Amino acid sequence: MAWYDDAVFYHIYPLGLLGAPAQNQYDGVTHRLKELDPWIDHILEIGCNALYIGPLFESEGHGYETTDYKKLDSRLGDNKDLTDFVKKCHAKGLKVIFDGVFNHTGRTFFAFQDLKEKREGSRYRDWYCNVNFGGNTEYNDGFSYDNWGGYNLLVKLNQRNPEVRDYICDVIRFWVSEFDIDGIRLDAADVLDFDFMKALRHVADEVKPDFWLMGEVIHGDYTRWVNEGTLHSVTNYNLHKALYSGHNDHNYYEIAHTVKRLYGMGGNRPDGLKLYNFTDNHDVERIQTRLWNKAHFTPVHILLYTLPGIPSIYYGSEFAIEGKKEKHSDASLRPALDLKDFKDAVNTNPATKLIAALGKMRQKTPELSYGEYYELLLTNRQYAFARDYNGKRVIVTVNNDDGDYGMTLPAFGSDEYIGALTGERVPVRNGSIQVNVKANAGEVWIPYTEGAEKAPETAKPEESAGQTKVEEKIREAGPEKKAEEDKPVEKVQQDRPAESAIEPKREEPAKGTYDDGIIAGLQQAVIALMEKNGPVTDQMRQDVIRNMHHDSLITWIKSFR
Repeated sequence: MAWYDDAVFYHIYPLGLLGAPAQNQYDGVTHRLKELDPWIDHILEIGCNALYIGPLFESEGHGYETTDYKKLDSRLGDNKDLTDFVKKCHAKGLKVIFDGVFNHTGRTFFAFQDLKEKREGSRYRDWYCNVNFGGNTEYNDGFSYDNWGGYNLLVKLNQRNPEVRDYICDVIRFWVSEFDIDGIRLDAADVLDFDFMKALRHVADEVKPDFWLMGEVIHGDYTRWVNEGTLHSVTNYNLHKALYSGHNDHNYYEIAHTVKRLYGMGGNRPDGLKLYNFTDNHDVERIQTRLWNKAHFTPVHILLYTLPGIPSIYYGSEFAIEGKKEKHSDASLRPALDLKDFKDAVNTNPATKLIAALGKMRQKTPELSYGEYYELLLTNRQYAFARDYNGKRVIVTVNNDDGDYGMTLPAFGSDEYIGALTGERVPVRNGSIQVNVKANAGEVWIPYTEGAEKAPETAKPEESAGQTKVEEKIREAGPEKKAEEDKPVEKVQQDRPAESAIEPKREEPAKGTYDDGIIAGLQQAVIALMEKNGPVTDQMRQDVIRNMHHDSLITWIKSFR
């Protein structure tokens, strides 16, 4: 197991967070990076143990038009500032990865400047793709070339040129020796040459144990990039889209089917395809802006922290700040923030309190990092799944409806479960737990052991943002109506669980109206459908056999359609 297998990332875009000028005037060094020191403790306080920071190196503007790969951007400081910052992170147990912008350079990069000056006589003419001395650009270069995204200020490197490959590999070695970093996020990995990435992986395996390579990939078969010879992980844009649209459209099928497809892509193993999961980043709108119902901030982030993959929080989103993408600028997505403006947010801001609780829970719950994934219940508005590891089952329940919903779910690993966010305790009866999932909320149910730490109290983010409560909708007959009839399990006070907890009044799960033969038939139907999707383990069969509830088995069967 490598450090990144149970990582919880915090993502910083430093030029924005630190309020650096939009354009680099190259007029001296400003030591802004030191202002990040207080953020280290904040990152740890909200339960993150890894930092992705970048771009960092000398550039012309937004950071992705690199002009010097071996020099910290002068708007942020000097190399000593960066070395000291990484040391401070490591001293407190925080892993650090940099942004590696290796697909293209800026126009003032030394190789491009030589090309402009010497044209056909430049020894660097083959460092760039499709240089055509019969063409021209809007900069009147007297030649044309390939770029990234249609922007000629981002000149595409020829990654099949051995000199370019060796130069970038040396850059990685320099970053490790100079700054002691733990990995790299490869910008624009979806357009990088695959042989080039294999060379980078070879260097990654050479420079440091468990050195992590994660690539920016938008669409496609992620296994093309994530494999033993190329990258360890890529950005999970599929799940990013599903998380906000699945809530906006009240469509948990979109999220569950996305997860099932990606999990299957990795061989239906928790270690098969560990993707970098996120709700927002420096290129997309803030999740608080994306969500039509701000109360959905809670179930969205419960899913982020519990679904297969590696969760990440983009700076500021733990405070539920807004950020709308503009047509010609990403500045609103990359704002300057002063941590003093969010003093004591973990205690006073419900969004921050939730993120901190989830982060700490994630670090103490190995099932969420290493556990197998099983879908347990799925409707448009309700979703439950399990993460099984070493004989224990963690159960996740979320609800995007404006009314509560009762669930009966197969459980094992303990005689009692505790809600990681609320501290509510429920018994295991007949191999299942019966829980009430609050409106626009969710819970992570963990096998309870004596002396378990009380969960921190959490509140819905909209309570601090002045959001009005959504009026309860009239629900049609069906699963929602059944939720009205299910009596919620009462909450147990957890101040002294081992000595003075008051035993709640609990309802037995409703008994089915079908005889044992029909239940057995439904169980066999579930197993048959599972076998069509891939190998079925003994543990998976036991999960089905333990489920004696007619409605749950019917829902399970429907989820395969």
